[in-house]
Amino acid sequence: MSESPVRQRVNELFPELLDGLRLLEGRFPVNEIANRVVRAAMGQPGVAGARLWRADRGEAEVWAEAGSLPASTPAGIKPGLPSDSSKDPSIWAGALGSDDFRVRVLEVRGTGPLEDRVRSQMDLLARFSAVVLALAERRGAMKELSSIIEATKKLNSTLDLGELIHIILQIATRQSGAERGTVFLVDHERNEIWSLVGLGLKQQVIRLPAESGIAGWVAREGSAVRLENAYEDARFEPDIDRKLGFKTKQLMCLPIRNEACDIIGVLQLLNKPEGFTDEDEAFLDALSAHVALALEKAQLHRERVEKEKMERDLALAREIQAGLLPDAPPVFPGIEIAVSHRASQMVGGDYYDFLPVEVDRGESLLLVVADVEGKGAASALVMANVQATLHALADHVETLEKLPATINHKLLMGARASMAQGRPTKYLSMFLALVEAGGRNFRYVNAGHVPPAVIRTDGSVEWLEAGGMIVGLLPDIQFECGTVALAPGDLLVACTDGITEAMDVTGTEFGRPRLAELVTGVREQSPEEIMRAVLREVETHSRGGIYEDDRILMVMKAC
Repeated sequence: MSESPVRQRVNELFPELLDGLRLLEGRFPVNEIANRVVRAAMGQPGVAGARLWRADRGEAEVWAEAGSLPASTPAGIKPGLPSDSSKDPSIWAGALGSDDFRVRVLEVRGTGPLEDRVRSQMDLLARFSAVVLALAERRGAMKELSSIIEATKKLNSTLDLGELIHIILQIATRQSGAERGTVFLVDHERNEIWSLVGLGLKQQVIRLPAESGIAGWVAREGSAVRLENAYEDARFEPDIDRKLGFKTKQLMCLPIRNEACDIIGVLQLLNKPEGFTDEDEAFLDALSAHVALALEKAQLHRERVEKEKMERDLALAREIQAGLLPDAPPVFPGIEIAVSHRASQMVGGDYYDFLPVEVDRGESLLLVVADVEGKGAASALVMANVQATLHALADHVETLEKLPATINHKLLMGARASMAQGRPTKYLSMFLALVEAGGRNFRYVNAGHVPPAVIRTDGSVEWLEAGGMIVGLLPDIQFECGTVALAPGDLLVACTDGITEAMDVTGTEFGRPRLAELVTGVREQSPEEIMRAVLREVETHSRGGIYEDDRILMVMKAC
């Protein structure tokens, strides 16, 4: 097929350009074509310098230039329109086509007035170059679109957050030519940015304050950053380089935005010897929405998996904790007992127990009601520790007041180890009662617990407060022991503060006086019936209330 007249003339006048522009086959990037256009213009007689301008949405920049030229200003040329060269015969400017957003202008300056023949050749070069550049940009756009489609497929191939971040970094470093990179995720609750994995590094977690470094700045400001020498920028923090034995030179950092335009992360790429380009930034910016969607899906999946695992662990912990508590009150001569336990979460720190023990006066029953500070798994672990300690000491309760003192000592020893490892410590209140055979007398120690009530058959109430302070807070605490004599029909009502501090919608607590009044009104009934009556009343009072805690209620009646 014969060549068109325009192409024939270009072949004659600009052999270097056309040789490079066997380009229509797409072997060269568009930036290389722009450089060849400038060099072709420079090959004409009397041309001192040539410059190719590119304007995108009104913002003009130099695309390629060569020769002797003044400072990079449009020099009176309105991008997209030929200048009025009659004002300066040494200047030729021509549009190389345009679209809705982008304009290309070739500016040529001569050593003197440019001949008409040269101007005619520039017109021809402009016409041909406009076609070639447009085709090359279109090919580049198709290649970029194909890359984005391929990248999106890979991003949607996994819900594992670590694997996804690795895929993101593979795509970003391969496309840009960066040596390594990091994806930082934004943790708004902790005001931090953190990375799970870095390409070229062993997998590890790096957490930084949200104000730290270039990545922190990008996460806050939402603007991309490109640096030729990171160490020359005051925002750059070299500490991580020193820790990892790495030297950051070139750097590009971009925000990752979701569909709501919220910044959920930052992509940071390091070390590209020839420097990061507008094309690198444009590609990664175009990919950002797909990256954000994949990251949010992976994070939701990670949170769901962690939540399901926690729920399984808590269900197992609840089952174990339930096995630590007595299934039912024991049968013991002279008394009848009913008890109820309910944790406000899957597991809790409230604890009760019945331990048959041998003392000098014969067989006795040790009653325990305890409340570990807080609730949840941490409190449940302390409760299990207290239970194990009590069972180990149960054969040595002749001096009842030494029991809480020993538990206090052991908890403080464990607390020192926890504090050394940065873990919080716990304290507890507890009520211990040693009921003698026949149920007519008991000794007790109240270690900072809600005072139990002894309610007599005549309706009088006695609060059991003798003992000392809470356990697990201060060393070398001494406790005292109180004694109570019971007559047939007398009641002991012990509970945790989940009963007395249960609140209604206005914040009013159920309270000890109301508990005593309620039990006094039904004192003729059995312990089981009394317990159920109290629980119904507490439940009614606290329905829709603003505070809920673990609850234990124990009712003992002398027969």
